[in-house]
Amino acid sequence: MKIIKSLKEEIEFIKKNDPAARNSLEILLLYPGFHAILLHRISHFLWSKNFKFLARFISYLTRLFTGIEIHPGAKIGKKVFIDHGSGVVIGETSEIGDEVIIYHGVTLGAIKPCKGDRHPKIGSKVIIGAGAKIIGPIKIGDGSKISAGSIVIKNVPENSVVLSAPGRVITARERELYPFSPTYEDLLNINKKIDELENKIDKLLKKMEVKDEV
Repeated sequence: MKIIKSLKEEIEFIKKNDPAARNSLEILLLYPGFHAILLHRISHFLWSKNFKFLARFISYLTRLFTGIEIHPGAKIGKKVFIDHGSGVVIGETSEIGDEVIIYHGVTLGAIKPCKGDRHPKIGSKVIIGAGAKIIGPIKIGDGSKISAGSIVIKNVPENSVVLSAPGRVITARERELYPFSPTYEDLLNINKKIDELENKIDKLLKKMEVKDEV
């Protein structure tokens, strides 16, 4: 009964957070992120009971069928939703809290290949945007949002928003100025600013060359 209750909670969480989800049957049969989490719970149980080869084999099959790679040693909480899912990688010593949303292309990885604790610890009610890379044994506080494409290598306090790469925690004022995920227009403005700075640097270098000649 606990398993059925847990499945229902997972499905309801997905329905709540994905407007494209039309019904429970569709999620149960057609959502690779749901399948990956379900299979991980089996492989993690086997891993904890020291059936490590079988656990890795299930993890391998999961990656083949869903495009999502979760090491069976990773600890994942309740109601975790991997949306779209393709390209998600979750390392062995990663820990994920409850009610977390992870988008495609996310990596919870290690800085260097070593034994022991080397992967991130994600708090509860965290949202990790598409393509974000969270690297090393760092902590992401409860309720935080990691924007798409961010590279996070330092601890993030609770209820923070991390924007850009490398990732940094933005202030309350910056949250008002910038959306959670930058728009195409924002990226164009950033490129424009970079071009302006490059032009200024070129002018300064030319002035310095003229002075040297004199």
